[in-house]
Amino acid sequence: MGFDLAFAVSSLPRILSAAGTTLGVALVSCVGAAAIGFFFEMVRRAGGIAGIAIGFVIDFIRSTPVLAWLYFLYFVLPFYGVRLGSMTVGILGLSLYYSGYLAEVFKAGIDAIPKGQQEAARALSLGRRDTVIYVIAPQMLRNIAAPLGNYFVSILKATPYLAVLAVPEMLGRAFDIASETYRYAEPLSVAALIFLALALVISHGVKRLERRLLAVGTR
Repeated sequence: MGFDLAFAVSSLPRILSAAGTTLGVALVSCVGAAAIGFFFEMVRRAGGIAGIAIGFVIDFIRSTPVLAWLYFLYFVLPFYGVRLGSMTVGILGLSLYYSGYLAEVFKAGIDAIPKGQQEAARALSLGRRDTVIYVIAPQMLRNIAAPLGNYFVSILKATPYLAVLAVPEMLGRAFDIASETYRYAEPLSVAALIFLALALVISHGVKRLERRLLAVGTR
């Protein structure tokens, strides 16, 4: 059975109809992972027992597969009375999983800031919160723009894992078409090409943002 281009084109609208869900899940998961990862890093930098515990949590997250998190949240939590929708589980699972990696990105971004910046903030009697918001965060963003964008692309490419939870994302929609028609090459190829196009667009946008941030930083 050869590749049917006409059938591939006919399956495009149905797969594209799930692109909004895919992008939405990726975007919300990216924001969630960034928020959790930044919180983890701030607690780890504070030191003490909480810092040590968070350091262990970060290493634990990075040492486990993303599917383990999705299965745990979706199949194990209900035994303890916690039932979440498949979309919620998908977003929460991706956010938690990538928060461990983004915590390391934030660590590298903060470490790249000259120590004198924080010392100057203390000399000006800025509190910890103001130092983070007005001194650390703006400079850190310039340092982490590229890796943060790369992880956004990684999160986008991880959304097909949600097909195991019946989330209507693009790969799941492609498998629906394949199971109905017994033709797998065409819908899966279309989904792959759409993912490639989205990843290239995001990567290009990240590069432009990085150049803009660097230009602002050199003024």
